[in-house]
Amino acid sequence: MSLFAPSGFSNTVSVLQARWVLPQVNDDSVASIMRRYQVPELVARLLVARNIPQDGVESFLFPSLQRDFPDPFRLQGMQEAAEHLADDIIAGRRLGAFCDFDVDGSTSAAILMRFFRGLGINLDIYIPDRQTEGYGPNITGVETLKSSGAEHILFCDCGISAHSVIQSARSLGLHVTVLDHHEPNETLPSASHIINPKRKDDNSGYDMLAACGVTFLTCVAVQKILRERNFFTQKNIPEPNLKFLLDLVALGTVCDMVPLTGPNRLLVRSGFLHMAKTSNEGLKALCAVSGIKKSPTIMDAGFALGPRINAGSRVHKADLGAKLLACDDAEEAKNIAHLLNDCNTM
Repeated sequence: MSLFAPSGFSNTVSVLQARWVLPQVNDDSVASIMRRYQVPELVARLLVARNIPQDGVESFLFPSLQRDFPDPFRLQGMQEAAEHLADDIIAGRRLGAFCDFDVDGSTSAAILMRFFRGLGINLDIYIPDRQTEGYGPNITGVETLKSSGAEHILFCDCGISAHSVIQSARSLGLHVTVLDHHEPNETLPSASHIINPKRKDDNSGYDMLAACGVTFLTCVAVQKILRERNFFTQKNIPEPNLKFLLDLVALGTVCDMVPLTGPNRLLVRSGFLHMAKTSNEGLKALCAVSGIKKSPTIMDAGFALGPRINAGSRVHKADLGAKLLACDDAEEAKNIAHLLNDCNTM
């Protein structure tokens, strides 16, 4: 592909004095996008260079929940997994979750806790101690969740390579659902269900999702099935408003540094709009101790909020981030946020 500097950009240089050189693209397509969407020439050229079709420009630049929300049932295995979870919820079976201790894992844990709380269910969460238990699922966590009464364990932001631990969990009579986004091995573990857009047999096109995105879409799918089965009518409870979880999805997605393409553009854009007016006491407290007085930005997430959530795992308090993000009590949230802030300075 030949490279050239388009008209008006031949003398444009970066901060390091490097000249911008853009790939050659069809000038008619550039002009058409400029007219149709009222964007600058540089933006139009970049859109054409990225092979964004003209009819997809608006969804790319300004994705909306109503028009662009991803279908969770496109994920391989989602229908079966969501139906199984809905069965457990309706039958009153106890569930637990084993979640990673980083921001993606903590936001996944908080999403699950808030979703199940909205269903009137207490979800047991296990987050391993980074210092003593290391990375990934372990049998101690599985046995702890089983001893609390869990019959079905969700592995969030982990599990896709935990063959032996998952086999042990199954031998204990537990059902296991993996919600992950890491690259799988050639052979998948013997879980009851595996939702991972990087599975070779997954054709959803959602391989850019972080674990919190996978977890969120799982909640959307489960809620849809519960609605179809009249769960909320029979229980006489309102459906959880899952839009209020988007701030957590955006935070985990940005901090996990996954590509902001496909559904992630919508989840992050919508999530930060919600974060600006969040009702999440934990997020509000975390912003306060981080000195964020305006609407949080992606930079704030990556360099202020994320490091504080991660800080607990460095000092044997790996579950603090999830507890904070799932907290509804303002005073408790302030206490946890200050503790995490202190951990971040150690």
